[in-house]
Amino acid sequence: MGIIGKCVSLTLLALLCFTSSVFTLGVNQPGSSDPFNSHPHHLPIPPIKLPTLPPAKAPIKLPVYPPAKAPIKLPTLPPAKAPIKLPTLPPIKPPVLPPVYPPKYNKTLVAVRGVVYCKACKYAGVNNIKPVKDAVVRLVCKNNKNPVSETKTDTKGYFMLLAPKTVTNYDIKNCRAFLVKSPDAKCSKVSTFNGGYKGSVLKPVLKPGFSSVIIKKFKYGVYNVGPFAFEPTCPK
Repeated sequence: MGIIGKCVSLTLLALLCFTSSVFTLGVNQPGSSDPFNSHPHHLPIPPIKLPTLPPAKAPIKLPVYPPAKAPIKLPTLPPAKAPIKLPTLPPIKPPVLPPVYPPKYNKTLVAVRGVVYCKACKYAGVNNIKPVKDAVVRLVCKNNKNPVSETKTDTKGYFMLLAPKTVTNYDIKNCRAFLVKSPDAKCSKVSTFNGGYKGSVLKPVLKPGFSSVIIKKFKYGVYNVGPFAFEPTCPK
């Protein structure tokens, strides 16, 4: 039993004693019908001393905590969708292209053309030269058979020399054209102009319509050389 309980018990006991005393005094008063208490005088009532209770302890003050925050409710996200699986396509095969071959050149026979002139003693330009008629031009091709062909110029000094049929456009890198002889004794020295003395390289004609010619049902590729020139015998 605690202190408070003991205090309450003592208080109740004191009240009970007090009530009994009062009741006893009332019965012994004059005129009372109690035959056993016929004394006319009053008895003094001693003072009732109440028990001294210890001072009550101050109530324990509980710590005041701040109100608890409501729990944060996280947003409810919709369920994640399953990733979309793209269809697996078969690998694309690259197109098979036909093999590319280098262009094929049609094999043709060879025709060489050019002009032969005679220089003037006072050579000062093209206006001072004149064409040479019947000048001899020779074509030499170095292959297995070493074919040689010659022709003469016309009145305008022009010539068209047809190579032997054993020579084709595949063989022209081994062919050279030479200026050989002049019918004019006064203009007969072969000049080195454009390789007439040492041999001129054949240059194909690239202009459409002039790059080939049909002669006696045979197709010839046309090549240019020169122009060639003879030097005159000039007086000292």
